[in-house]
Amino acid sequence: MESSSLPELTGLFLDEVEEQLQIMEQEILKLEQYGESEETIQSLFRAAHTLKGSSATMGFDEMKRLTHELEHVLDRLRNRHLRATKSLINLLFKGLDQLRVLKAEFAEGVGTYTEIGPLLEELQHAADGEADPVEGRNEVPEAFLFTGDPAIVSKVQDALESGLKVYEIEVHLSPDCPMKSARGLVIHNQLDAWGDLLEAAPTLEELRREESFSFTALRFLLATDADPSRLKEALLSLMDITDVTVSNYHPLKQSHRFERMSIPSDEPEKRTISPTIAERGRGAQTIRVDVERLENLMNLVGELVIDQTRISQVERVLHHRYLSDENVDELRHITDHLIRVIVELQDSVMKVRMLPIEQLFTRFPRMVRDLAQSLKKEVDLVIEGGETELDRTVIEEITDPLIHLIRNAVDHGIEPAEERKRLGKTTKGRLRIRAAHEENQVVITVEDDGAGIDPVKMKESARLKGIITEEELKRLSDQEAVYLIFRPGFSTASSVSDISGRGVGMDIVRNHIEKLNGVIDIESKPGEGTRFKIKLPLTLAIITGLLIKLSGRTFILPMSSVVEIVRMPPEAVQTIKGDTVVVIRDRVLPVIWLHDYFHLPRVPQKKNHHPIVVVGIAEKRFALMVDELMGNQEVVVKSLGTYIGKVVGISGATILGDGRVALILETAGIDQLIRRKW
Repeated sequence: MESSSLPELTGLFLDEVEEQLQIMEQEILKLEQYGESEETIQSLFRAAHTLKGSSATMGFDEMKRLTHELEHVLDRLRNRHLRATKSLINLLFKGLDQLRVLKAEFAEGVGTYTEIGPLLEELQHAADGEADPVEGRNEVPEAFLFTGDPAIVSKVQDALESGLKVYEIEVHLSPDCPMKSARGLVIHNQLDAWGDLLEAAPTLEELRREESFSFTALRFLLATDADPSRLKEALLSLMDITDVTVSNYHPLKQSHRFERMSIPSDEPEKRTISPTIAERGRGAQTIRVDVERLENLMNLVGELVIDQTRISQVERVLHHRYLSDENVDELRHITDHLIRVIVELQDSVMKVRMLPIEQLFTRFPRMVRDLAQSLKKEVDLVIEGGETELDRTVIEEITDPLIHLIRNAVDHGIEPAEERKRLGKTTKGRLRIRAAHEENQVVITVEDDGAGIDPVKMKESARLKGIITEEELKRLSDQEAVYLIFRPGFSTASSVSDISGRGVGMDIVRNHIEKLNGVIDIESKPGEGTRFKIKLPLTLAIITGLLIKLSGRTFILPMSSVVEIVRMPPEAVQTIKGDTVVVIRDRVLPVIWLHDYFHLPRVPQKKNHHPIVVVGIAEKRFALMVDELMGNQEVVVKSLGTYIGKVVGISGATILGDGRVALILETAGIDQLIRRKW
C-alpha cells in the first residue's frame, strides 16, 4: 500500500508508529539502567507487537519483518533464554534507529527502503544466543531479577542500613544434572549459610515439594558481607553448576515528578523514572486533531480578540455620548458577556495548543546516553518538570537550542571520570534539565556540574580573536566576560569536536531564543559547573504587550522583555564620553531614542518627568525613551508577510481596538540596530 493512497489512514499510522517508538526508546533505556524487569520487557514486547500488526495492516513489509525479529529477540529475553548484555542493548537501539529510518521513508513515499537484511541477520543470531549473551559476567552488573516488590524492598533497605550488601545471584545447572531438586536444596542451604536469603526462585518449599524440575537456573536475593567473587567461586566449586552470576541489587521505583538516567554507573543509588507514555495514557479519552485545524482555530480566535477590543472601545464611546440611553446600557451588558466568553474561548484554544514539554524531553536520555558512551564519560541525567505545558510552536522552535546546550554540556562541560576523580569530584557527572512555570513564562534550565566557564580564559580568548578591544576588556567584569560566549565566532575550545564546541554556535542559540521573545542567562563558577536559564513566553500567537507612542505612532513592546517602567526628570539623563546614559537603581544604562532608528522626529516633553522603559536581553539592559505610555493589553501577533519580509526590530503587527495597525517591536532586533549604529 502506497503511503499516499489513504492520507488519513497514513497519518494515523505514522502517529501510532511514533508513539510506539517513543515507548520502545524509554523501555530500552530502562532495560539498560535497571536490568531485566518483567514489566519493562513486556512493555517492549507489546510495542514491537503493536508495530508489527500496524505495519502489516498498511502493507509495510520492511517494518513488519524488522519488528517480527525484534519481537522474537524480546520473547527470548522474556523467557530468560537471553541476557540484557551491553551488546544486546546496543542491537535493540540499532533496531529502533532503523525503524525510525523506515518510518521517515514511508512518510516521504519514496517507494524504496533502506536494506534491512544485515540487521535481520544480526537479530536472528542474537535470538539464537550468538550475540555474546554472557558479556561482562566477570564484573558485578546491575540487578535485573526482582523488580520492586514492597516487602522485598523493605528487607533490602533493612539489610543495607545494617551495613550488608545485597546481591542477586543466578546459578545455571548442567542440562544433564540427574537430581535438580536435590542440587537446588544444596545451593539454597549453601547461600543461607553465607548470609540472609531474602528471596529465592524456586522457593525452598517448591524444591522440597517437587520430585523433578525442568528448570536449568535458580535465582536468589542474598544479603551478606561476603565478597561477591568468593560467593561465585564457592558456588562454582559445587557439582553440576555451569555458570554463576552475582549482581548488585537496586529496587526499581516510579515517580511522576522526574526521570533519571545514569550512563554508565557502578555505584548503588536510588533511581527514579517517569511512567511510560502508554502508562500515562491509560484512562485518558483523547482524539488526534490535524495541526492545521488548530492553527486555523487559533487564527479565528485571534480575530475575535481583535474584535473584542474594538467592540469595547465603541461601547465606551457610546456610553459617554449617550449616558441615559437604555440601549447603550444593554450594549454594555452584552459586551461584558461577550468579552468573558471570548476570554474563556481563547483560554480553551490556548490549552488545546499546549503540550507537555516532556514530549521534547523524552529525546534527551537516548541522546545523552550515546554522547556519554562515545566520549567515554559517566553522566547522570536528571529531568524535572516534564509535565510543564508549552505552546507546540514554541516547543518546536526551542528544540535545536536545547540540543546544542546539552551536547555542549556533555562534550565540554562535564570532565572525564579520571579528571573528575583528580579534582575530588564524583566520577559521574550530573546534567540536570528542568522546566517550570514562572508567572506567565516557562523557565527551562540546563545545568551541569562540570568545569564551568573561566572568565579569565574568556577574556584572553576574546582578546586574541580581536572580538573585544583592550579598553573594553579592562572595563569588563567577570560576569560580563562569561557572556562573551554569545559573541559570533567565539570559542575557548582548543579543538572543535564533531559533537560540539563550547561557544561555537552559541550566538545562534541566543538569537534563536530571542526571536521567540525569550531571554537566556548564564550562571557559572569555574570548577563547579554552569547553568543556562531560558525564559520563554507560553505562546507566540497572543502576547501581552506594552503600548507606547513615538511621534504620535503606536508601537507594542512584548512585556516579557520589559524589566521596569520609570519616570525621571529631564536632568537625570546625562552624557558621558559622548554617550547618553541614565542611572537607575545604581546602574548606568544607555539611553536609546527609538525615534532615531525609525526616522521619526523627537517630540519635546511638556511634562516634568519623562517615561522610560527599561528593556532586558540576557545580561544587557538599556533604557528606551518613549513619548507616552498607553497601558498593556493582549494582542494577536500577525506576520508581516512575504511581501514586506523581515524587518530588523519588528517581529510582526497587530490590529488595535480603533482598527489601526500597530507594529510589534522585537527586542533582539532593536539591540542589533543599536550595535549597527554604534
